[in-house]
Amino acid sequence: MQPVYDWRPTASIEMLRLRAELLARIRAFFRREQVLEVDTPALSTCLNPDPALQCFVTGYHGPGGRDRPERYLHTSPEFPMKRLLAAGSGSIFQVCKVFRNGEFGSLHNPEFTLLEWYRTGYDHQDLMAEVERLLRALLDDIAPITSVRYWRYRDLFLEFAGLDPFSVTMAEIQSMMRDRYGIEPLGMPEDGLDPWLDLTLTHVIEPRLGDGLVFVQDYPASQASLARLCPGNPPVAARFEVYLDGIELANGYHELADAAEQRQRFNEQCVQRGGSCDGESPLDEYLLAALESGLPDCAGVALGVDRLLLLAGRARNLREVIAFPFDIV
Repeated sequence: MQPVYDWRPTASIEMLRLRAELLARIRAFFRREQVLEVDTPALSTCLNPDPALQCFVTGYHGPGGRDRPERYLHTSPEFPMKRLLAAGSGSIFQVCKVFRNGEFGSLHNPEFTLLEWYRTGYDHQDLMAEVERLLRALLDDIAPITSVRYWRYRDLFLEFAGLDPFSVTMAEIQSMMRDRYGIEPLGMPEDGLDPWLDLTLTHVIEPRLGDGLVFVQDYPASQASLARLCPGNPPVAARFEVYLDGIELANGYHELADAAEQRQRFNEQCVQRGGSCDGESPLDEYLLAALESGLPDCAGVALGVDRLLLLAGRARNLREVIAFPFDIV
């Protein structure tokens, strides 16, 4: 018997119209701000070595392929956008499809729409203020923001988990999860604290953030990735995350411009992935050369458009806002 294929979109036509309206408003906002819209490739010869991200791998067989047929679908347009910044583009933004392997659920789809933008002359504090301005411009007559709160990462952990993330141990987090919440974490690493902090954030803290717009800043230096470090004891990452009505929406940095430091971080991430940057994938030497030539002082942020649409349309699952999600294509 032939299977029955339900060819219809999972999102309503009304929701697709709301998507179109939000995209138009995004472009109108940046046009007013005189931020240039750009377009960069979705395929790269290099993956992002961040161990938290898993790439889709494909291959190219034809002229111009150099000596490596592997290609990776980008998890973010960040690297080529930074090359444009180094070339003198000024402030830029992009709306594009990005791809992250192994992520599928009510708030995840392996292929999703991302808004990413970079502001020259901004730091992460300036950019947080602009994120709020953008969200108000997009949502005030659709789903108004009820409140705005700012948290430091350490204060958030102390308030909601009773732990200091800068001194806690993996054993203490495991004990808290088991004794207080009945959670027995499986498959967690035996070395490296950051995955345990992420587990605490997602399972203990995020469900208690409540409604409204929440900015979290001053992440541990070990979670800086592509962000600068702010001096202090301990030093913290010039990084922030944005939550709206309890859902993670965006992640931003005061961008690291030091090519040598970025190379060292990439190499460390490759080791964390269980390999080397010469083995699984080479480093993005184009990006590192661009940083070496001089990245302007800037801050950048990536915002999930599908999640924004979910919040604007008061939906509960990305299937309600994406026409054809991963499992029906």
